[in-house]
This record gives sequence, structure tokens and C-alpha cells, in this order.
Amino acid sequence: MCDNTYVKGVRVLPGSQTENGKAFEYACLSAIHAALHLNETVIIEDSPQLRTASNYFNNMSETAQNELIRAANAAVRVIVRLEPQMQYPETNVPLYISIQTDAQGIAGDVRDVLCVRRQNHWQIGLSCKHNHHAVKHSRLSDTIDFGLEWFGIPCSEQYFSEVVPLFSELRRIRDNARNNDSPELWSTIPDKADRFYVPILTSFLDELNRLTQTHPEVPSLLVCYLLGRFDFYKVTTDTQHETTRVEAINIAGTLNRPSGNHRSIVDVSRLHLPTRFYHTGFKQNSNNTIEVVCDVGWTISMRIHNASSRVEPSLKFDVTLISLPNSIHAQVEPW
Repeated sequence: MCDNTYVKGVRVLPGSQTENGKAFEYACLSAIHAALHLNETVIIEDSPQLRTASNYFNNMSETAQNELIRAANAAVRVIVRLEPQMQYPETNVPLYISIQTDAQGIAGDVRDVLCVRRQNHWQIGLSCKHNHHAVKHSRLSDTIDFGLEWFGIPCSEQYFSEVVPLFSELRRIRDNARNNDSPELWSTIPDKADRFYVPILTSFLDELNRLTQTHPEVPSLLVCYLLGRFDFYKVTTDTQHETTRVEAINIAGTLNRPSGNHRSIVDVSRLHLPTRFYHTGFKQNSNNTIEVVCDVGWTISMRIHNASSRVEPSLKFDVTLISLPNSIHAQVEPW
């Protein structure tokens, strides 16, 4: 039986994206331990999420496991070169490594694998992506004030007056189906994009621009919300080309710090946050995806969709950064 399949020419591992992603987190944690434990004390912190990731990894075929380990080793080679405190701990031992809960991402910490030296409060994190580049998943509904949740700035009454009837209609469709003991499926709703996606996204864009007019810090707050509250290394596998891409998301300047007299031979620049929106609108020929183009090189793609086959009174965003500032430190490592 073949261990790999191909989707649009790209080799993917069997199993769901969630399972592969969790397995890759475990591979990255294991690669860090393998790279460092012979020269210093490295403690893997046990947790339910570690055991879950380990189970996903161990249930894969040996071929699939080896592929993930090779991809993870490539990432660790890059990160160790950029982070002197991983190789030169001085007296700051042991190094604790762990896998974070998904709840941390909801709370604004998108790091999956965490490396911590508690003696000097140093830490770095990895956001591990297996063959995808999405950064955050957020929802819209008639009860979610995205302005307040994302930026600390409440949305206007006009926004809610536009979206509440749309989500209320979805709730009625769901409840009527439940009363008939036959859940309504999105696939049975005609013109769902024109009826729901387009008007909801239009109201979202209008509100985003309204908030920006009164609060010019919204462009920077949007990027901060999407990327989380902490600096991190974004690690993305590309199984088709057998490479791993490492991007240093260094907004607060906590990455690439020296350890005593030891410095990285490469300086990782701090990223500048955007200060304005150049363009907000629908992606060309799309009725479910919008693009937000900012200054200093940030461009954000936001695709809205129903997260479940069943109709629910909420919709979910898949958000992807399709361009970042030229100052970002990014390296592609073959494996």
C-alpha cells in the first residue's frame, strides 16, 4: 500500500490536516530534543496535548514518520543557528520543551511548540504548519463583536443591524431543521454565497474601514491579532519539494538574542507593523474571499466558509498572510 497520496501535484500524508499537524508538532519537539540533549539537560514536559501529538505521530507509517522528522530536523538546524541560547545555555539549564494547548491559540498565542529557560525567563516558540500557511481561524456571528474581540474597539450598531438578520436567518433554518429531526446541510442551500457570504463580508469590510477612520491603529492591531501576542518562528513543510521554510515573526524583538558573548552570525530584523490599509475588497472573481492590502508589505487573505456541513448561525475565517515585509528573515532548508 502506498504511504503517500498526491493532491494537485503535492504529496500529502494520509490522515486529516489536524492529525498531520499534531504529528508534525511532535516531530519538531523531538527534533529539538535530539539536537540538544547530548550537550545539555533537556526536559520534555508531559501533558495531554503531548500524548495526543505523540499518538498521531506513532500511528503513522514509518515512511510518513521519517518524512516529518526530516522536515523537523531541517527547521531545527535553522533555528539553532539563529538562537544562541539554544546551544550556549551557560547556567540557564535545563531547557524545558512542551506542546501548547489549542486553547492558547484562541487566547492569542499561536505557538505550538515552546522552548523555555526559566532561570533567565528566555523562551521561543514554533508555529508548526504541515503543507499550509494559514495563521488564525476566527468566527463571525450575530453575537460576536469582532471589533471588541480583535482590537478592543466595539463594532458599530450599523454593522450589527446589517449582519444580525443574516445570521438570524441561518439560525431559523437550523432550528426548523432540528424540529423536523433532519439537520439542514449547507449543500442544500441555493446561492449560499450570494445570500450570506457576500453581504456578510461586505458588512465586515465596511466596518473594518469605519473602525480605521476613528482608530488609525486598527491596521497594526489586525496584524497583532492574527499573529498572536508573542514572537515566534513559523515553520512550514513543503513535501513536494522536500524543504522546510522558517520565518522569523519578530515584532517585539524577542528573537535572536545573544547568550553571554555568543551571538548569531545572522541578525533577525524586527518587523514593522502596518499603519494603513491601501486596499480592502473582494479577491478577483471570488465571492467568499477578501484581501486586505497594507503598507510596509503586509497583505492578508481572508476566506469565509461554513466550518461544518450542517447549517449553523456562524461562519469561519481561514486567514493567510500572502505577503510580509521585505525585512522578514526567511530561510528555506532542504531535507
